[in-house]
Amino acid sequence: MTIVAVSPGFATSTEALRLREWKLGQGQPTLVMDQFSADDFNLVVDDRADVHVNSKDGRFYCGYFPLGRPGTDGEGWKIAVTGTARARGYQISFDVETPADIVAAAVARVLETSRRL
Repeated sequence: MTIVAVSPGFATSTEALRLREWKLGQGQPTLVMDQFSADDFNLVVDDRADVHVNSKDGRFYCGYFPLGRPGTDGEGWKIAVTGTARARGYQISFDVETPADIVAAAVARVLETSRRL
C-alpha cells in the first residue's frame, strides 16, 4: 500500500484519492417537467422557448431557461416557493449545464414537502 501525505499530520492511501466519474451535461428537461400535473400546475412556454410552471395557488414556481435566464450569468433553472406572513420563502437556482435529473431530484423533494390545505 502506498501512503500519500495530504497535509501535515494527515495521510491516506492513494486508493482513497481515486478519481470518480461525474454526470455532466443538461440531459432531458422532461425529467423535471413530467412531475407537474395539469390539475395542480400551469405551464407556459414563452417566445424564447423558456418554460414556466407555477402552482395554481401561485406559491410555487419552476422556470427552465435553456439559453440562460435573461439578466443572469448562465442560470438555467429557477425554483421558488413564496413565503407566508409567518415564514420566509426560498429559491434555488441551477446553472444551464446542471443535469436535469439533479434538478428533477430537487423538484421532487420540494413537491414532497407540500401538502394540500
